[in-house]
Amino acid sequence: MLNKFQDIISKIILICVAIFTSVVFVQMVIYYSKTYLSYEPVFNVLVLICAIILTLLAALVLIRVSDDNLIKNRLVLYTLIAIFAIIAIIWINLVPKAQISDFGAFWGNAPAALSGKAIYSTDNDYFAKWAYQTGFLVYVMAVVKVFGEHVIAIQLLNVLYQSLILLMVYKLVVKIFNNIKMARLAVLLLMIDLDWFALNSQSCNQYLGMLLFLVTFYLLMINKYWSYSLAGVTLAVGSVIRPIGPVIIAGIVVYIIIYMLIQNNKFDIHAIWKLLITLAIYFVIFSGAGMAIKASGLNEYGLTNRDSEWKFVTGLDYNSSGVYDQAMVNQFDMKVSRAKMSKQEHKVIKEQFDYLNESPTRWLSLFWRKNSILWAQRSTATDFTEFVTIHSARATNLMNLAAYMGSVLLIIFSWIGSLRLFKIKFSGHIYLLLLTLMAYAVVQLLIEVQGRYRLELLPVVAILGSVGLYTVANWIGQKVKGSRKHIV
Repeated sequence: MLNKFQDIISKIILICVAIFTSVVFVQMVIYYSKTYLSYEPVFNVLVLICAIILTLLAALVLIRVSDDNLIKNRLVLYTLIAIFAIIAIIWINLVPKAQISDFGAFWGNAPAALSGKAIYSTDNDYFAKWAYQTGFLVYVMAVVKVFGEHVIAIQLLNVLYQSLILLMVYKLVVKIFNNIKMARLAVLLLMIDLDWFALNSQSCNQYLGMLLFLVTFYLLMINKYWSYSLAGVTLAVGSVIRPIGPVIIAGIVVYIIIYMLIQNNKFDIHAIWKLLITLAIYFVIFSGAGMAIKASGLNEYGLTNRDSEWKFVTGLDYNSSGVYDQAMVNQFDMKVSRAKMSKQEHKVIKEQFDYLNESPTRWLSLFWRKNSILWAQRSTATDFTEFVTIHSARATNLMNLAAYMGSVLLIIFSWIGSLRLFKIKFSGHIYLLLLTLMAYAVVQLLIEVQGRYRLELLPVVAILGSVGLYTVANWIGQKVKGSRKHIV
């Protein structure tokens, strides 16, 4: 009975993921058609075809290399990671050193904070409203303290984290599918996605946070008391660096209740104890970090979120499709106190709800556009690198097209992969990743979206994509072998 319940839930999750990837695929086709096929259609179609062909050729080469030798497997993996690291470092040298937007806030405030200066002047400033960002500021301060005010240190550390992310993606695929060749393809898909790795030039908290969350997933899959304890540590540190911990926790809790609590048609009480250990360690470390920041005098608000309303103010804005909009910002007096600002925000949110409730189609339209911006369009990561300031408009457009090709390939093959999951065998550990992906996708429908906010979950999308790419490449390989046998 319990196993049947588990099977039903599994099918529902797979159906939801398939619907999600199908919607993203359709939205990508619409976006690509409107954005790139409305001008230079022949060139942009050829770019797409070439990208698919080159990816398939690379996949065929990686599949052709045998996986029965440990040393050879490591050599292939480390070669892929080394190639990526070289490309990533070249990219860093192609863009300005300037740190902009939120990244500029981290880099600009770190030296001042080290010298004892306040990181905010009013209770409505950036680090006062979103005090949880102080966690990553402390990391940037540590880097500056050790390496000096040299942004290259942050950049090279980002490349290191990205390389380790590729390693974790590889290990997760092997853990879930027990398929080394498929793991190679997951690394390939992620490493060629400039939309994913472009922000290594900025003081970006997404890569270190992403790495820690992937390590958390892997530790949970080991399913030992010690691994759950370590998972609590990596989850907490990851949340201090990149404050999306509640969404990750939601995926973890549901996964453990459905897939770890139920074992062999009966309840395994050890799963609950393991979960409680993870959460207890998480809360102790996260709360301790907040208290330490308070005690240090760096931020009197610790790691709290004192302006959670703002994400809904922008996220529910029908006119801007849930994206940050200066016109919306101009409606507020940013110099007033946090209490007055909060009242203004609640008023705007109520107005937005009233407007959206006037017609159900407005909700659907808003969700459709937000999903497209977050998952199907350019990640806009390259826009935050200031590439355009030192390169021509033509070079920038070509770079953006090349970057988006990485996203397109991920979308195409993750769509195929999500459908293929109905036919192949895999470990139930995959549901930890899928539940987290779905939780994140749903939450983003209500709050502010940016294309770059998908970066944390792209490793999961790449894992899905590896299933699709392996399926297509394997099919092509078999067809080629069949043709050769027929000729002989």
